[in-house]
Amino acid sequence: MAGGAAALLWFAVASGDPQVRDEPTEGYLLGFWRVLYDSEAPTLRVILTAVAMALLLAVGVALLERRIASRSRRSNDASASPLAPKIVMAATRGVYAGPVTVTVLIPSHNEEVSLPATIASLLAQSHPPDRVIVVADNCTDSTPDVARRAGVEVFISVDNEHKKGGALNQALAQLLPGQRDNDVVMVMDADTRLDDGFLEAAIQRFTADRALMAIGGLFYGEEGHGLLGQFQRNEYIRYAREIRRRRGRVFVLTGTASMFRPLALRTVAESRGVLIPGEPGKVYDTAALTEDNELTIALKSLGAQMVSPAQCTVVTELMPGWGTLWAQRLRWQRGALENLGAYGVRSQTMRYWAQQLGIGYGVIALGSFLLLILVTLLSLEEWIWFPFWLSLGVLFMIERVVTVWKGGWRARVLAATLFPELCFDMVLNVVYVKGILDIAFRRQATWKHVTHEGQHLPQEVG
Repeated sequence: MAGGAAALLWFAVASGDPQVRDEPTEGYLLGFWRVLYDSEAPTLRVILTAVAMALLLAVGVALLERRIASRSRRSNDASASPLAPKIVMAATRGVYAGPVTVTVLIPSHNEEVSLPATIASLLAQSHPPDRVIVVADNCTDSTPDVARRAGVEVFISVDNEHKKGGALNQALAQLLPGQRDNDVVMVMDADTRLDDGFLEAAIQRFTADRALMAIGGLFYGEEGHGLLGQFQRNEYIRYAREIRRRRGRVFVLTGTASMFRPLALRTVAESRGVLIPGEPGKVYDTAALTEDNELTIALKSLGAQMVSPAQCTVVTELMPGWGTLWAQRLRWQRGALENLGAYGVRSQTMRYWAQQLGIGYGVIALGSFLLLILVTLLSLEEWIWFPFWLSLGVLFMIERVVTVWKGGWRARVLAATLFPELCFDMVLNVVYVKGILDIAFRRQATWKHVTHEGQHLPQEVG
């Protein structure tokens, strides 16, 4: 790709002098604002140069990511990267730690409605878990009783003021000391259902790779919630497709369902306050708004290898209204930015910094695109069709449809209409800007709650 892009760029630059183009057309916006627009398509030289630059950028990102991943895998520095595959493989060579077992922790705060389906999906797995523990945190409903009736264990948090992360820390403090290297711990949300085959595929991966420290699930949205629900389902489908195309190289070990070796969790707890931020001895950093994102960065900073296999899929809850969606995404965005601020710029976080910069560029690009369309509509006396830009629009529409094809006809129709999804993207862009402003002005993060049908007690937005 790099060689082809360089050749294309050379050809574009050496293809001759720039052509003389006609003067741009003049128009007036709202009758007084003088604007100029060009109805000619870009020259072949400009198009080739743009394609070449895009290819070179993609190659640069891929090479940087490969270099970081390769350096982590081959690290011999046990003091800085204690979970690096080379170190883990050397320490476990010739040692049999027994068969892989699975203990599932389900943090639950007033989850009496959704919990039975979650437990049922676990017990119905082709390879069911060895233990299921519902971590009941400050529940004021019958969540503990529902769990006991379903035949699983219950752990009740004591004086926990740190929400999900604090409750899990209490449970893990009792669980981890007795865990062997192959006694895998799974953490999953109480509003999530595992697709059949999840645990079987994950156990096979852990059995085949001693250096694998964590496995994350690929999540899809539940049915329902009208147009807003379809927006979210399309978004999740595209994310899962991107992870599959990356051969499982995961961005975030999702809180919906992820599995960890005890060695990984113990090493995180031991490294807090030394190699990574957080309170010493705690697996989860309770200061983080997004504990799953923070734990992913912590593990990667310690050299851990992780993956999201295509066979490990879950169905998770969607936000039923714009208010709860806004609260959820603002929490995700603020949490991601605050986690990066806590870890700073290091090789393991370069990809995440680049993602945030890319989102910032997307905010500017999409906003400018929609503004330009509006200005064009208001300034032209009659509509002009531009074949070049129409062809790019058709190509973009095809890409949007193809990437949600697995979602069925509703997903495809919504993607083909183009502009509704662009407006949804603009809402997420506003969330991004709001998150940056809240951090800049040090505003306190707030939590909202989702109430399920038939439930009168609120639940925290995940």
